[in-house]
Amino acid sequence: MTRLILEGQNQTFESLKSQKQDLSFRYLEKAFQTTLGIQAFSRDILKTLELYSDKEGYNNAAALLADENTFFGIDLVRFGENINILQNRETIEHVSVLEQFEKAMKMYRLYYQYEEIKETHRNVVEMIPAEAFREAIANAIIHRTWDVDAHIRVSMHPDRIEIMSPGGLPKGITEEEYLEGQVSILRNPIIGNVFFRLHHIERFGTGVKRINHAYANSDRNPQFVVFENSIKVTLPLLLQKSSLSTDERLICETLSSNKRLSSSEIASVAGFGKTKVVSLLKTLVEQGIVKSVGTGRGTKYMT
Repeated sequence: MTRLILEGQNQTFESLKSQKQDLSFRYLEKAFQTTLGIQAFSRDILKTLELYSDKEGYNNAAALLADENTFFGIDLVRFGENINILQNRETIEHVSVLEQFEKAMKMYRLYYQYEEIKETHRNVVEMIPAEAFREAIANAIIHRTWDVDAHIRVSMHPDRIEIMSPGGLPKGITEEEYLEGQVSILRNPIIGNVFFRLHHIERFGTGVKRINHAYANSDRNPQFVVFENSIKVTLPLLLQKSSLSTDERLICETLSSNKRLSSSEIASVAGFGKTKVVSLLKTLVEQGIVKSVGTGRGTKYMT
């Protein structure tokens, strides 16, 4: 059944009957026991979670949450100084999306968290906000298209993490609404509900806002790029004390009081020439301090 037909019938891929009905849920059961204190994980709970019905049996959402399945998952790669140096790689597939999520978090902690001891206190330092990565991975799982044979790609670089999720925006959501954190349509609401119950996400449709909030005290900002068939989220290293030049800071101050501006509008407000503004913006975008939206003459900039 094609995606267009599903949309016309107000159905989702996750709600369709699973081809595999011999499913086990040990990982899901343990998560509910640990997080919610539910000891007896019965079929009634699976029905409440909309993973099972007496008429159809298990659906695709159930298969995705099952201990074993046939779906692609997450491909995590840790790069060195450039993309030709692969320091670590783990492809997590054919297992519960909850296990995929936890293993992605484990690899994040390995490379972007460390302990710092000051006097008698031991503090965990985050080079990239854990909240931002958690939201980005959870949203990639919840909002991706699962009817395509493609992995969520997580590229871990020394200065950033890039998360590429298969599937563009859900029908009915514009790029502007997505970037402003106004996502009210879930592609996989059943899986989203399970992640919500397990406290992996705070509320539906708030992922972009929470990722941006995690960078509130940093001079670098996350970037979101929407393609026709994928969405890319870039999480830069935190930069608490900026080494911005006077001109770069003026560009940032110009953008901070406005929603979105073109390079010509920035030049007019800042009093700089267009060529200088374009050069400054290029540097600020590369550093993750300024975001660019659109292409060509329609490109707008924001902080």
